[in-house]
Amino acid sequence: MNKAILILATGVALAVAPYNSIAQKTASVETKDPNSDYKPAFQGQTRIGAVVTKTAYEGKVLTDKLNRPWGIVTLPDGRFIITEIGGTMRIVTASGKIGEPIKGVPKVDAKGQGGLLGICIDPNYSNNKMIYWAFSEPVGEGNLTSVAKGKLSSDEKSLENVAVIYQAKPSYKGAAHFGGRVLYGKDGNLYLSTGERSDKETRPQAQHLNSGLGKVIRITTDGKPAAGNPFIGKENARPELYSYGHRNVQGIAFHPVTGDLWDAEFGPRGGDEINRVEPGKNYGWPIITYAIEYGGGKIGDGIQQKEGMEQPVYYWDPVISPSGITFYTGKEITEWQNNLFIASLSGMHICRLVIENNKVTGEERLLAGENQRFRDITNGNDGALYAVTDQGKLYRIGKK
Repeated sequence: MNKAILILATGVALAVAPYNSIAQKTASVETKDPNSDYKPAFQGQTRIGAVVTKTAYEGKVLTDKLNRPWGIVTLPDGRFIITEIGGTMRIVTASGKIGEPIKGVPKVDAKGQGGLLGICIDPNYSNNKMIYWAFSEPVGEGNLTSVAKGKLSSDEKSLENVAVIYQAKPSYKGAAHFGGRVLYGKDGNLYLSTGERSDKETRPQAQHLNSGLGKVIRITTDGKPAAGNPFIGKENARPELYSYGHRNVQGIAFHPVTGDLWDAEFGPRGGDEINRVEPGKNYGWPIITYAIEYGGGKIGDGIQQKEGMEQPVYYWDPVISPSGITFYTGKEITEWQNNLFIASLSGMHICRLVIENNKVTGEERLLAGENQRFRDITNGNDGALYAVTDQGKLYRIGKK
């Protein structure tokens, strides 16, 4: 095997591995056997050829003192607001200085995968200081994925006029698959991802239009269904739904050129997906999937394609556990422009996907030698990427 590919496969010194155009066309970064014998629906849907960043870059740890961070958003002045899954929200400087917990965050249900989740800010944040976040909210004997908003006080110590504006019903007594990313769209609406709560009894609700589970939701900043949503006026369908048939979406991002919404969602054993999310479309879970059950059996009828259900743009088998995602918009490393970067948990790397005409044409694994569960990633104001890990680290990923 070519040395460059060996380096790539083991995740060591990716930034300095020699670029090899032949290897790029013939070898994937994935070297492990798949869990199933399922075949992709089209060429390039999985195990695409490897690419290697030619620009020298580094991942620099700014702090390792965060407590299970989950979401990160960049402020206009270059600082960050970071959520910690236990229920705290903090401002962190670009040098890694961590502020005190911001007061006023509603109670979260932090069991299992629940807690304080994704976060975004108003485009007019410099003037209105409005923040929006997702969290697992305790409701009765169960919980659900909710969205809240609040205004950061002038001294940045507390949230004012906090209100829960949306709840992805029904509630359920469980501790998994909350989804939980929230984005502010250019259309002035909020986009929320939810999970189907993992258990076999709730799994079918990903296909039910009268349920908020396993969906992408589009709402106004007051929590109302957004005008033009695809299921408004349809009988027995929730008007806030944007797309359905999702398993557990922990990554959503808008393409900086096309404006399209993309997602990353978890499979069980295999079947992690990247999708281009279109309004009203059905993304298939749990009817079609490239995954098998954790125990090894087929999921449903064990089929991967069905009319009326969307194919993933890309999938992984075995999984990398994709969480937060972002498209690179910085100018520091030009070859990364408009590439999709994915924080990978079990994969313990930052995944870079090169996308052309809505197809993945190359994959790279960055910082694989750090042994970190990368949870979320965002663009900084300085042209670098910033990522947080379950182990409490904040990384700056940029040019050396």
